[in-house]
Amino acid sequence: MNIILYFSDQQRFDTINENVTPNICNILDESICFDNTITMQPVCGPARACIQTGLYASENDCYINGISMDANNENTLAKCLNRQGYNTSYIGKWHLASDTSGNKPHNNLQTKAVPQNLRGGYNDYWLAADCLEFTSDINGGYLFDNDNNKIEFKGVRSDCINNFAIDYIKQYKNEKPFFLMVSQLEPHHQNGKNTFQCVEGEDKQFENCPYPEDLVGLKGDYKAEYAHYLACCKRLDSNFADLVKTIKDKGIWDDTIIIYTSDHGCHFKTRNMEYKRSCHDASVHIPFIMTGGGLKKSEECNKYIGKHFDKFVSLLDVTATILDIAGSRIPKDYHSQSILKMLEEDKGRDHIFLQISESQLGRAIVTEDFTYSVKKPFSLGLTQAKSKVYKEDLMYDNKNDKSQHKNIIKNRKYKEIKKQLKQMLINDIEEIEGIKPKIIG
Repeated sequence: MNIILYFSDQQRFDTINENVTPNICNILDESICFDNTITMQPVCGPARACIQTGLYASENDCYINGISMDANNENTLAKCLNRQGYNTSYIGKWHLASDTSGNKPHNNLQTKAVPQNLRGGYNDYWLAADCLEFTSDINGGYLFDNDNNKIEFKGVRSDCINNFAIDYIKQYKNEKPFFLMVSQLEPHHQNGKNTFQCVEGEDKQFENCPYPEDLVGLKGDYKAEYAHYLACCKRLDSNFADLVKTIKDKGIWDDTIIIYTSDHGCHFKTRNMEYKRSCHDASVHIPFIMTGGGLKKSEECNKYIGKHFDKFVSLLDVTATILDIAGSRIPKDYHSQSILKMLEEDKGRDHIFLQISESQLGRAIVTEDFTYSVKKPFSLGLTQAKSKVYKEDLMYDNKNDKSQHKNIIKNRKYKEIKKQLKQMLINDIEEIEGIKPKIIG
């Protein structure tokens, strides 16, 4: 079975709709839509490290941006697939090679070629930049190939990244199954230019689009940027449709499963001074769609085609799911769980555990009814991956306050519920991080 992971950057769950993503919506009857997928780490590098390792950021040590992934890890996603007989290929943003933070020797590869030992084991086609936001903008840029040659591209960035993926599929020889990760930068804001860059004029169609309720009434830059952001999402939708058409034209649709998802969402500076790094639904709730004719060959997936799965799924679970699809053994130390098993049992996770960094050293859980978040006092989460002490910070009633505008952490009405959530979070931290923390009220 061929597997493609199509990865956007900073895309909110609510952008998947007929107005913004009509092409994705048009193939939902061939797909499974996971309505409650939550990221395990709402920041770029750590989220990517979790996907490549099947481990939480505190376990793989990439707990903030600017820490390279362990080159000696033999259980990365690509290396596991290589052992299973797959060709593994990567196109786009990597974000896991530079050491500009943390305790490793300084090694800034943000605009340089990623050496082979820092590519996570990808063994076939490689065309990537460690920080695509620094090597490109909406109108062009450059990547590096297998041999560390600079490959320049001109034109709309997401189109060019997508075209590289299309070229890969067109030249595929059908000799071995392949895993391809396509890592787009859109709809992430363009670093250094303080804006979301879209194709000129494409934002016009979204100028009168209503703002999501969670943004309304809060300070932030959504009034200036939301239309640009949606235009970026719609361009990605067009790119994705072109890729799907190529797969069908190639005649491998029935032997391919595609996963479309993102690393985290976007709250447009309404919750802190940037765009994510918080426990809020806007930051952590992401799109997750599985499609492809290969779904019909999976007994677990087949019965869900054309339906929505509303149980909790963590973005971390994409790793074990891909290995399960490939028939590969899932390493015992993974905290990633296979979604195929969830579909088989019609049961997802009962809640989601989050680690938050770079705005705080934080931990949070999301349940069906509540979000509960704590953080280490006086820490931005830049120098430590873990803490023994946290202070209660945020709590939201997700049923009665879907926009998460009212922090009820000090509301005595929720005292007993908060006590239960606190214990759940302590249990998660102890199980995953090996620390039984103290949480101060």
